[in-house]
Amino acid sequence: MGLKHAESNSNSEQDTPADKLTFSVIIPVLNEQQNINSVIEHVKNQAASSQCEIIVVDGDSDGSTIKAIQADSATSVTAQKGRAWQLNAGAEIAKGQILLFLHADTKLPPNAFDKISEVMANPKYVAGAFDIGVDSDRFSIKLIAARSRIRSHVTRVPYGDQAIFIRKKYFDKIGRFKEIPLLEDVDLMVRIRKKGDKIRILRNQVSTSARRWEREGVLYTTLRNLVVVTLYRFGVSPEKLAKYYKAHSK
Repeated sequence: MGLKHAESNSNSEQDTPADKLTFSVIIPVLNEQQNINSVIEHVKNQAASSQCEIIVVDGDSDGSTIKAIQADSATSVTAQKGRAWQLNAGAEIAKGQILLFLHADTKLPPNAFDKISEVMANPKYVAGAFDIGVDSDRFSIKLIAARSRIRSHVTRVPYGDQAIFIRKKYFDKIGRFKEIPLLEDVDLMVRIRKKGDKIRILRNQVSTSARRWEREGVLYTTLRNLVVVTLYRFGVSPEKLAKYYKAHSK
């Protein structure tokens, strides 16, 4: 699982065989004490045949989630609370050629690292993500997930809960995540699209927790998120949208 590739960093990952690519999985957390060990174990099992490091970035300055980590194979750091700040902090210390940003409530599809390697072996792709899947049997939630899959394939703008992956050199070059209170994932993907660079959306589905929809209500959560993204596309600042989001969260 450890990364041992100090010399390979000087070469382009496009010149590296797909089965030799190295990965850094960056997991931003806040109050995830109950889930963090299962997440780490899940990633370790998925990456068993890949060179991969796991970086947990805690938005709690006291490191409450970090203190709950039992595995000694994960790197852990604290950062300013906020997904953009946490993801950038993880990327700052990452050693892998490919960065994989994974939410703590999302599980990767089978053979995820092999699938990513196949995509990244093609130099025309700079980033990618998986299709969204939700861990729920409710028809309304499955319908929302299906709509989201269509949206991401049409727009080529995946969201963070789709396990976005990206070449580290490209990520650094494009300016990393913009440090804004929300929609940092959309902002990065839109910047990539505006440059004319290619993002691959894989048909394999992640499984993300339905806890947000179950806690706040399916229709309410969906409409609120749609309003936030739409307003952002019309130029409303992330700072204003963050206040709206917070005011309309249960």
